Amino acid sequence: MAWVTILILAVMFVVLFKTTVPPDVVFLSAVTMMFITGAVDTTTALSGFSSASVVTVAALFVVIAGLYQTGVLKWVVAHVLGEPKSYVSALLRVIFPAALMSSVMTDSTVCALFIKVVKMWAKKIGIAASKLLIPMSYATLVGGTLTLLGTAPNLIVAGLYFDNTGKAMNIFTITPPALVCLLAYVVAIIVLRRLLPVRKSPDENFESTNEYTAELLVPTLNSDVGKTVGEAGLDSVKGGHLIEIVRFDKEVISPVSPDEFILGGDRLVFAGDLEQIQELKKTHLFVATDHHVFSYDDIDEQGRKLLTGTLKYNSEINGKRMSDTDFESRHGLVLVAVSRDGERIDDSPRNIVLASGDTLLMEYSSKMSESVMMEQLKDDFVMHESEAPIETSKRTYVSIAILVGMILLSSFKVLSVVQSAMLAAFASVLFRCCTPKQAQKSIHWDIVMIFACSVVFGKAIQENGIAEAIANGVASVCGGSVLLTMILVSIVALTVTEFVSNTAAAAIFFPIVYQLATNLGVDPKGFCLMLALCVSMSFATPIGSPVNTLVYGPGGYRFSDFLKIGIPMNIVMLFTIVTTIYLMYIV
Repeated sequence: MAWVTILILAVMFVVLFKTTVPPDVVFLSAVTMMFITGAVDTTTALSGFSSASVVTVAALFVVIAGLYQTGVLKWVVAHVLGEPKSYVSALLRVIFPAALMSSVMTDSTVCALFIKVVKMWAKKIGIAASKLLIPMSYATLVGGTLTLLGTAPNLIVAGLYFDNTGKAMNIFTITPPALVCLLAYVVAIIVLRRLLPVRKSPDENFESTNEYTAELLVPTLNSDVGKTVGEAGLDSVKGGHLIEIVRFDKEVISPVSPDEFILGGDRLVFAGDLEQIQELKKTHLFVATDHHVFSYDDIDEQGRKLLTGTLKYNSEINGKRMSDTDFESRHGLVLVAVSRDGERIDDSPRNIVLASGDTLLMEYSSKMSESVMMEQLKDDFVMHESEAPIETSKRTYVSIAILVGMILLSSFKVLSVVQSAMLAAFASVLFRCCTPKQAQKSIHWDIVMIFACSVVFGKAIQENGIAEAIANGVASVCGGSVLLTMILVSIVALTVTEFVSNTAAAAIFFPIVYQLATNLGVDPKGFCLMLALCVSMSFATPIGSPVNTLVYGPGGYRFSDFLKIGIPMNIVMLFTIVTTIYLMYIV
């Protein structure tokens, strides 16, 4: 069954690399195929779903939700940014709090909240936000490795290590080598700071423009009255598209169907090239209204809301025109404007071929809450939250106490890791650090699923002799040299994580790395920690990590910006990780 397992894993890897299918779906499908083909038996196929490590991961997400909901991040930000005297000082004031917060919260959570703060702060101190956002996103990646809580790969590697050895890593096991990586990163980003570009944020285009739409009034005796939007040829006009109709009774119709009838007194709101849209006053004999239906500032008064988000590379509308999909009607929103590489595209938004990294301005009904809309769009966009970071309160200190208590209980062996994590999750809800609903939503079920499936993969790779065969092959290529093996494994892990999620990379490579260490006669812990560090250092592409995608749009970056700064940074981190792990755990 070894070749069947290899074939399934190879197909899985290709699907992860070449398609936009969610990793958790790919992983579960691979486990299903292994089970059906007999590559794993029933016990092995279900082992991941009964693993204590998987339960621990789910519980830790609830603890992290408590820290977030009680405003721990806001407290840190409020006390450390201040007034820097130089650009280097500004860098340090952003990097250290972002890194430290990422050690106990998911990096994407910290990055998402820091973006708005950093952009406002950068404007205040007169520094381009693009000079700070990439360093901040990188800091959350490195900072996430400081503890087992910070990032999913750490949790997965620690869980798989426990499943293979029976020895539990404590929350600070990875801290010593990760601290060295953080210091190396700080020095490197300061030295390489001139490679950071000065870009204009696409949000600045949206924020500095009061009007996104052209509004035209349909006279009562107009010839289009009584026709449908399609019959009047208004569903697709030169330079733009109809995004809503405002009736005389203030009813707002959006999205607008081609079958919607036009009535006298209707105000038609178009988005796109405003100059070309004004030609409709001549061709259809419409007239100008006394004011626009909405602007960025008064949108809520008109019963509509605006939302911005950066398109993900695996979005269903990536590479498509919005007009060719039913995306708007399904989600109850309308595309208003598109910004790319820091510049707003002056064309009909619905006719633009969308690309990952584009920032989209969308309009939706005020009857729907922003949180609900963001939840709907999370698979396709990295959303730019408009809410301010949550204010601190007494519960802020309660959530910190719960975290410290969990660490102490597990570190001093009073309770097992899974017991202390479950107790901390229960306490977070009990003491109202987060509500039961917030706790439920905080659990990243996709990561939990990947983790559960990775346990199955690890057993399949080991039981079928694949890990040993690959380990022997690598050892043969490297001549049995531990150092050369470490370099080769690190290069492969650093490369793969730029194109595949770090969680998936950690799960795929763990059994091979563990077997390599065993065959070489060294402590597997060092190799496992090396893997966890490598898969988290995704610097060279904006799609390699969610935090890079988060800053890609708001920073107005281009793909090449990440290559210029990311490749040198990867080289620095490769040298740092291999050297540090070798000296701490191998020699």
